[in-house]
Amino acid sequence: MCLLSEKYSVKISNMKTFKILVLTFVAMTFTANMAFSQATAQVQEADNSKTITVKVKGVGCGEDIKSIAANVEKLDGVSSCKTLKKGAITKFEIIMSPSLVTEKEIQAAIEDTAGCQNPADRPYKVKL
Repeated sequence: MCLLSEKYSVKISNMKTFKILVLTFVAMTFTANMAFSQATAQVQEADNSKTITVKVKGVGCGEDIKSIAANVEKLDGVSSCKTLKKGAITKFEIIMSPSLVTEKEIQAAIEDTAGCQNPADRPYKVKL
């Protein structure tokens, strides 16, 4: 009788070990799938980016450029705003996600940027 009891005890112990291994495998697979899904979503968002060029009148100095770029980069969906050409009409290259921000919102942010000589002024105009 004692031998029979030990035999079942070993089987039960093996079954517990097997269940633990299966549960561990399921948990690891689930975690890996979640991480892959998040990485895929980030790649898809990056793939949907769009680069636009915006021409702005009224930019007079380097501080104007910094203010405009900072104001545009505050918008959700804008990953960068760089100057392409300085002058009477300054060109900015903006990388944006159209699903998060529109070109009109970017234009509004530029035209709503305060001037560096007089913060009450809004001297910048987007040239279409």
